Amino acid sequence: MPLTEHLRELRSRFVKSGIAIVIGMVIGWIYYAEIFAWISEPFTDVIASAKANGQDVVLALTGVADPFVLQIQVSAAAGIALSSPVWLYQLWRFVTPGLHRNEQKWAIGFAAIATPLFAAGITLAYVVLPFGLEILLGFTPENVENIVSVDRYLSFFLRTIMVFGVGFLTPLLIVLLNFAGILSGKRLVSWWRWIIFTVLVFSAVATPTGDPINLMLLAGPIMLLVIIAVGISLLNDRRRARKSRNSDFSDLKDDEISPLDTDLEDR
Repeated sequence: MPLTEHLRELRSRFVKSGIAIVIGMVIGWIYYAEIFAWISEPFTDVIASAKANGQDVVLALTGVADPFVLQIQVSAAAGIALSSPVWLYQLWRFVTPGLHRNEQKWAIGFAAIATPLFAAGITLAYVVLPFGLEILLGFTPENVENIVSVDRYLSFFLRTIMVFGVGFLTPLLIVLLNFAGILSGKRLVSWWRWIIFTVLVFSAVATPTGDPINLMLLAGPIMLLVIIAVGISLLNDRRRARKSRNSDFSDLKDDEISPLDTDLEDR
């Protein structure tokens, strides 16, 4: 396909994705009150707990135009989230012509698994967030009011759920690299110390407080998913090795890649 055709197709994908995002923003604008209530619920629970302990914690807007800007920000975040199936599909349709047939099958499977994994990470973040906020606000000195700007809380909220969601996608990336023949299961097993260290460091940075309880709430599920990913990689290596022994590659199609012998590579 000529470069001009690629550029036209890219423009078409961008336009369709943009329209979907705008429609999602309109829906977010209409249901702004309900969406903001969901976003602020973890902080509202912390406010009730702080008042019971004699602390004054307030979620506030400090500027004249801040209410309007806040509604735009919430609507934009909702629009991107609601339209994600559309723009992910457009991205998929733009990328798939450059993939081999077997790679397209993998991509469909990984996309189907990525959505519930990302949602699970967001759900865990929503559960952990009140504990993190309570610990952080607990450092407020006595006789001092803690006035938290809404835009800063919104930024903190979105960053936290995004980090948790992306963290849950890491094991899926491991399996993708293994299926592509880039990373073998044996090599992953040999890196087990570095994998544990990396997961713990990522969890310590990603959690709102970094305390051991919240750290393990994130590190535990990610570690379990990584173990499952390594197990799938080992099984896939065995399947690939059996296929390479039982086949002379004469039945491969023109657009298929011959499987790599990762056992020999690790030796």
